[in-house]
Amino acid sequence: MLHKFNEPRRHRIPRARYRVQNWPEYDRALQRRGSLTVWVTPEALAAWQPPPTGQRGRPRDYSDVAIETGHLLRLAFGRPWRQTEGLLRSIVGLLGLAVGVPDHTTFARRSPGLGSAAALARSQAASGGGPVQVVIDATGLKVHGAGEWLFEKHGERGRREWRKLHLAVDPDSGEVLACELTGSEEGDASQVTPLLAQIPGSLGAVIADGAYDGEPVYRAVAERQSDPPVAVVIPPRSTAVPSSAAGTAPSQRDRHIALIREGAHGLAKGSGIRQESAGRDGDVQV
Repeated sequence: MLHKFNEPRRHRIPRARYRVQNWPEYDRALQRRGSLTVWVTPEALAAWQPPPTGQRGRPRDYSDVAIETGHLLRLAFGRPWRQTEGLLRSIVGLLGLAVGVPDHTTFARRSPGLGSAAALARSQAASGGGPVQVVIDATGLKVHGAGEWLFEKHGERGRREWRKLHLAVDPDSGEVLACELTGSEEGDASQVTPLLAQIPGSLGAVIADGAYDGEPVYRAVAERQSDPPVAVVIPPRSTAVPSSAAGTAPSQRDRHIALIREGAHGLAKGSGIRQESAGRDGDVQV
């Protein structure tokens, strides 16, 4: 047989010398890898409620220690804020502690201002997971102010005011990586550069809808990171035309235009454009 003929020249992989001699101890060691031990020091329980500040206004219900505890649990287990709230409630219940648990909105509102938890989150984002995919989109926000008061008081409605909230979201975790608040007159594509400037680490892909189609967006992504090149996944408009160098040195946008001629299915399959809708419909965490 052929394999027997080549037997003398075949590279042999030596067998592992390590052998398990004590199987019960080895089995218990594997079980201890999944054990969870949680303890709370008396100092942490004493600092769970913030001390009175003596200032006017309603005091806070939870101190920074309580918020950092939930933030560190979220980073350790990689769960969203609602699941983190449930995890902390379960731990408090199992330990029999008479302390309250902040809700997920309190965690999301106060955690960005904390020093140690925010620094740990930035270090994890910069060193772990490699390049990140970014989904960019914008939404309108109506400003409720004097106009609403005039309508309720005198039946007269003033001029409506709107703001635009530009977001850069990680579609895998649902975390908001960057945000910009501008007036309604600002275009969506003009905020790509300030959004990408807020994201630490390397980028794997930038995904957006057709409102961001244009050479300025591709140029902004290339200026943010040129090596390795970032995949820009933006569906071209129906009136988009290839550049003058499409025949010799086609750009990413030229290739997208060529794919769009094959139909929407060809573009979605060739460039992974379905990620944009997945990031838009998923949960967003701050």
